[in-house]
This record gives sequence, C-alpha cells and structure tokens, in this order.
Amino acid sequence: MLLFFLKHYMILRGRNKKLALTTILFLLCMVALIKGVSHWTYRQGLANLQKQGNVRLELYTNYLQGVLGKYESLPELLAIDHNLVRALLNPHEKKRIETLNRYLETINTVSNTSDTYLMNKDGLTIAASNWKEERPFIGRNFNYRPYFKQAMKGTLGRYFALGSTSSKRGYYFAYPVRKDDEILGAVVVKINIDSVEQSWADRDENFLVSDPDGVVFITTNPDWRFKSLKPLDSDVQKRILESRRYQDANLLPLSTRVSTLNPTMQILEIDSGVGKKPKRVLKQSHFMPHAGWDVHILTDTRVLLEKVVFTNVIVGSGGGVVYVLGLLLLQRSRRIAQLHEIEEESKRALQEANEQLESRVLDRTQKLTEANEMLRKEIIDRKQAEIKLKRTRKELIHAAKLAVLGQMSAGINHELNQPLSAIRSYTDNGKQFLEKGRLDEAMWNLEQIGELTERMAQIGVQLKLFSKKSSGMIVVVPLHGVVDGALEILKPSLKRESVELTIDIKPENVEVRANHVLLQQVLVNLISNAMQAIEDSKKKKILLEGHARGDKVIIAVQDNGPGVPAEYKADIFEPFFTTKKSGQGLGLGLTISDRIVRDFGGHIVLADFRDGARFEFTLERIVQT
Repeated sequence: MLLFFLKHYMILRGRNKKLALTTILFLLCMVALIKGVSHWTYRQGLANLQKQGNVRLELYTNYLQGVLGKYESLPELLAIDHNLVRALLNPHEKKRIETLNRYLETINTVSNTSDTYLMNKDGLTIAASNWKEERPFIGRNFNYRPYFKQAMKGTLGRYFALGSTSSKRGYYFAYPVRKDDEILGAVVVKINIDSVEQSWADRDENFLVSDPDGVVFITTNPDWRFKSLKPLDSDVQKRILESRRYQDANLLPLSTRVSTLNPTMQILEIDSGVGKKPKRVLKQSHFMPHAGWDVHILTDTRVLLEKVVFTNVIVGSGGGVVYVLGLLLLQRSRRIAQLHEIEEESKRALQEANEQLESRVLDRTQKLTEANEMLRKEIIDRKQAEIKLKRTRKELIHAAKLAVLGQMSAGINHELNQPLSAIRSYTDNGKQFLEKGRLDEAMWNLEQIGELTERMAQIGVQLKLFSKKSSGMIVVVPLHGVVDGALEILKPSLKRESVELTIDIKPENVEVRANHVLLQQVLVNLISNAMQAIEDSKKKKILLEGHARGDKVIIAVQDNGPGVPAEYKADIFEPFFTTKKSGQGLGLGLTISDRIVRDFGGHIVLADFRDGARFEFTLERIVQT
C-alpha cells in the first residue's frame, strides 16, 4: 500500500502539486495510524495470550500436583511397617531380606510406581522391588542423593533426577524409617513422569517444568529436555554434576535473549536451527512450592505477528479505499468538465477525419490497383522463370554428362583401338587361311571378328544412351541393370587406373522407383569422384552397395581415399564448389546428383566414415507381387 501511495505521488507531482502535497499528508497520517494500531493490537494479543496461558498453566500445575500428591504419602505409610524396621535391624538375615524384596515388589506393582527400595542409614540399598532385574538397586549406595540426605534429617525428601542405574527419569519420595526416635534408614519411592509428558504432548502450547536451578526436565518438546532457561554459573554446574542428577547432559541454555514483560511473563528467542530465524515465544511461569518446581508454558508469538499484519492490511486497505474514493470523486468532477470540451473537439476532429478518410480511400484504391497489376506481372515472370529454370537444369545435367564423356574419351578410344587392331589381325589371318584352303580356321577368325564388333557396338550403345537427354520419367528400374550400364561406361577408366571395384547388392533382383538414365548418371558421378579421390592411393578400392531395408533401398559408394575435410563437408553439395585440382571438374557433379535424387523422392548425404568417403542415398523399393 505504501508503494501505491509513493507511486501515485510521483505521478501527481508532475501534474498537480497541491494534490501531491495532500497525498503526502494523507500518507503520513496512515503511517502514524498503522503504527498505533500495530502497537495496540500487539498489546491486546499479549493480554489475550496471557489470559489463555494462565488458565492452561493453572490446569497443568494442578495436574502435576495431583500426580505427585497421589504418591506423597506412600513412603510415610511404608516407613511404619515393622518388616522394614526388622530388616534394617537384621540386614544379614537372607530369608527376611528375600521376603522384604517380594513385599516391596508387590507394593510397587499395586501402587504403579517405578521403583521402591529400602536404604540403611549409610545409604546402602538392602532391599528393592527390582531385585529380579539384571541391574537391581540392592548393594548400591545412594547417599549422595539429596532426597536421602533430607530423609536422614527426619523430613520427607523430594527430588527429581535421572536414575544412576537405570538412566530413566523419575521423581523420588524418601521418608525416614525409625525405631523410637532413632532413624535406622530411609524408604524411597520412585515414580515415572513420562506419562505427564505424553498426556500433554498434543497441545498447541509447549509445557515444561524446571528445577530450582532452571534446568528443564519435563517438556512436551523433546529437544528442550535437560536445557536451562538461563546460562548456569560454574558453581551450579559443578553441584549438579556432583549430585549426578542429569548424568552427562550438556545443560545448554534454551535461549540467550530474554525480554521480561512482568515477573511471570517473558519473551524468549529460541534457536530454530541452522539457517532459520529464532522463534519468539511468550513464557508464563507458576511456582510449585511443595516440589520446588517452576511450571512454564511457551506460546508462539507468530500468531500475534500474523494478527498485527492482518490488522495493518485491513487498516491500510481501508485507507487506500478512502483515498481512491476521494480521488475518484475529484476526478469525476474534472471529467464532467472535460467531457464538454472533448465533445466539441470530437465533432471537429470527426469532420476532419471523414474528409481525410475519403481522400485516403481514393489514394489507397489507386495504389491497390497498381499493386495488383504489378503482382500479375510478377506471377507471369515467375512462371516464365520456373520454365527457364527447368530447361536450364536439364541442359546442365546434359552438359555434365557430356563433360563426363569427354573425360572418359581417352579410355574409350583406347578400348576401341584394341578390338580394331585385333580385327585387322584376324582379317589378315583369315585371308591367308582361305588362300590355303583352311576353311575351319578361317571361319574361327571370322567368329572372333564378329564378337569384337559386337563388343564395340555395346560400348557405343551405352555411350549413346548416356549422352541422350532424359525425359525424366520415373518408372520401375532394376538396380543391377543400372549398375551394369554405369560400369560399361566406366570400365575402361577402372581398368586403366587398376581400381578394385566391389559390388554388393542384396537382394540381387531388387528394383527401385527412378529413371534409368538419370540414376545411371548419379552412379557414374559418384564412382568418378571416388576414382579421382583415390588417385594417389597405393591400393585403390571402391565399394558399391545396394541393400533393401523394408520399403527403402540404401545405395552407397565408398572409397578408401583421404576423405572429405571437415571444413568442406557443409559446402560439397553447393554448385561450383570443388576440392579437385584445376581442370578436373566444375563442381557440379554432386549438385546435379543431389537434384536428381531429390526428384526421385530421396536425399543424398555424406555419411560419417572413418577411412575415406561414403556417399549414401535412399530410393523407394518396388516389390513385385
């Protein structure tokens, strides 16, 4: 709410200084009001908590007094029993002591106490109700306990401590056993107070009981047990250690920051753990004179803070509403005055806007008409450009094929010259055999001439088919036939370069959806690139694979050359990009191959391969039914 007023003040300061000053005065009044309401709410909350705490504190104190009063008279009744007197007079009679042990055990069970035992005047335990347990009190000396010292002075001894044998908490009542006026010993009754904590453990408040030194020994919060309500002096700590009251407990202070409101009410700040804020609680106390205890109740003050915050929010919100309503009324009066001016200005502005709108409509209509004409022309130009692009691409593919044919011409001429020389030799031999009448041998030479002629014709047919412009029609193509056609074209070059070509097609009769001549051109481009890549290799190896996988066929050309450098991988399919030596290519082979494969519905990629380069592309498989 404060931020709202400040923000509003900054806005008003530039517009209306008088209104801004009024806002500051209102803000100061609101701060003073909220401060006063907070103080009053906090005090009222403390008063309410005190009233509620006093009621619960009195109830808890009465409960404790009832628990202690229930057993207070028990040791005095036991002290007048002749069995105890005779046992103290004759402590060495074994049967008498055994009978007394069973008697004390029965008393302990009936009275629902923790332990009952008899001590001689030296503090030595001669009989006990726990005589059958592993660690009985019999034979143990407790003359250092204050309750024994009080009993030997002839009064009822009271004391709270941890058992030195059992290490269990308990409250001790001790009463002297007399014969005539002589004190022979003391009978002790120990009661268990754990039930007191269990009865009050589910309460919202934290109850605790402290001894005269301020050490907490009963509490509904186990973490506070055996801590002191104030720092203990060294003499007090020494005395507690000598009495073995709390054995090895640290006796650390529960709180180091205490604010006293009145003699029975304080504010404590209790540590809640590492990284957490201290917990503020209201402590109310009540003294139990008979037991010498202080009973305390700790109430979390967080409820008070929440109530203060809630009250502040209500008051601040109310002030904000009043402020806003005042501003709204002020603005309403101003708005009414401004509306008349705005109506007049609106009429003038509307008339001017209508005139401008009519002129803009005419201008925009003319521009839209011109834009439509330009758009029609662009559409016609775009269609013509697409036609030219398709024509240029076909010409480019054809030119690339002719370039490949030019590179292979030397090898093809060499391949044709060999059968021509052989034909010439077979012709000369045939003439001589005819002159000599050796017709069978002349016939064999003519058959060889025919086979060589057929071989030359096949080479010519493959070159003619490869050099033709393809119609681009996509049909069913047997992969083996395309591979055989490509090898017929490349066979002279492969032979001349001593390339070891391995063909792996599975299954043998696999068919794909493509164009025979264009797919043949892709294979020729990839194999030619592979041959150029392994020019400097000692062993020149090329692998041509075609494997069917489901409804697809993966075709790959792999070489054992140096591979493609990492910095060139992103650009190898770009037009006119080449890593070959000058004069060995235009950088269009992979670009054309990529375009052809895309037209087939596939995509060619440079696969990750450690040794050499591997180009892969996928085509649709045709399964004959």
